[in-house]
Amino acid sequence: MDVVSTIAAWAWIAWLVAILVFLVVEMLTGELTFLMFAGGSVAGLVAEVLGAPLWVQVIVAALSAVALLAFLRPPLLRRLHRGADSRPSNIEALLGLEGLVITRVSPAVAGQVKLANGDVWTARSDTDTRLDPATRIEVVRIDGATAVVRARSQEATS
Repeated sequence: MDVVSTIAAWAWIAWLVAILVFLVVEMLTGELTFLMFAGGSVAGLVAEVLGAPLWVQVIVAALSAVALLAFLRPPLLRRLHRGADSRPSNIEALLGLEGLVITRVSPAVAGQVKLANGDVWTARSDTDTRLDPATRIEVVRIDGATAVVRARSQEATS
């Protein structure tokens, strides 16, 4: 018996091993890519059971995996992430947040502001203006541990 016929005779075991390996990796990653590869391996196993030559099994498995990746995975991911929390968090949640100046804030000298969420931050002004205590501000960006703020316009506060 030559090597190719030996491989072809035991191909079903290789397909089962591939399916199991892909399923285990999918359980570790959870991104549905290896699940699609496992589906392609199932198609290769079905081709083997139906008596297809090894090269046909490999082509069937590859085409099936690509088709599953292209057509089944995207809607599954959309459905999986449909209920995800879309609220901003971390720095994104601070951008645009309003607050009050506690100690004088200027571009050169950092002061303190109290944000609407109750946090007190070290802050600098984003313009050349000085912001006195009790001035209403909004967060423009975060630079490290410093909030860069600007005064709220009168139209925005009323």
